[in-house]
This record gives sequence, C-alpha cells and structure tokens, in this order.
Amino acid sequence: MNIEQMWEKAQAKTEIIRGRIRALPTFATTRVQYIFLAESAVNEGSTVVRNGKVIIEKPLILLPEDLPQFEGFDFEEDLEVEQAAMQMFFLMRGIRFPSLRYNNRVDTLDLEDESLSKIIEKYKRELEQKENVNTALIIGPEDCWQFSIILYMANLISRCIKGDIMNIIGKIKG
Repeated sequence: MNIEQMWEKAQAKTEIIRGRIRALPTFATTRVQYIFLAESAVNEGSTVVRNGKVIIEKPLILLPEDLPQFEGFDFEEDLEVEQAAMQMFFLMRGIRFPSLRYNNRVDTLDLEDESLSKIIEKYKRELEQKENVNTALIIGPEDCWQFSIILYMANLISRCIKGDIMNIIGKIKG
C-alpha cells in the first residue's frame, strides 16, 4: 500500500471516540495524551493498544510557514518516507499545520486478547472513572496509525484556531 492509499484509509477509518476537552494553549508547549486502538492485523480477535503522547512545541530554529516537524511517527522506518516528503505530501493536499515540532512518543504498545469493541468500552470506562478529560481515545487502522494520530492533531488544532487568534490579539494589545 502506498502513502496515498494509507492516508485515504486512515481518513475513512479513523474515529475519535473521545477527544481532549481542553484547548491547546497558544503560547506553551503542550502534551496531548492519547490511547490509539486498532484491530490486530496479525492476531485475529485481538486489539493493538498504543498509549502515547504528542508533544507540540516551538522548534529550536525558526521554520518557514507551513513546515511542521514530525518526529516519532516512524515515517522513515515504517513507510520509508523522509520528513521532507511528508511535509510536501500534506502541503500538496492543502493540509496545513503550524510550523511547530510534533514529537510523538509511544509510552506503551500492547496487544490485548479482546475484540476492539470490548477494548473501546474498557478504555472509555477507565477514562470516565478517572475523570480524565485530557486523554483522547482514537480508533483506526493498525497499519497507518501515524495518519490517525495526525488526523486527530489536525482536528484538535483546527478546533483551537479561534481561541488562538483571540489570544494573539490580546497579547498584541497587551
């Protein structure tokens, strides 16, 4: 499967079961926690569970507009696609991310011997019991998990744009 097919598959099959409630801060480094669930392609009837976070921060050097840095998404290893090619891939499709560094860190990668639907319910209950409003619960295809996480990030960023503009104007008026 090529990168275009993977992107389309992720778009069609990614579902945000439960999103982060708080908006992203405009001027601060942010940790966006997630639990990503997928049906196992190898062990039928099992579910792959990725528990991780994307750290969104200003890069150490100033970047041109529309050149985000994606780290930890394993594009080079899993998809054999370089960073610049991914930036161009998104740019050619009109998908724009702020020129920030998006550093994905998978804390745990587990295989649970239950169906996806049972694991979804398990994690929904767990997040509700802990009153965790900062961790997203996302489902998608195992073989293009990176795109599912990026789709979630794009959704979260677009949801925060209005607030970011108001915060920037407020800072300018100071």
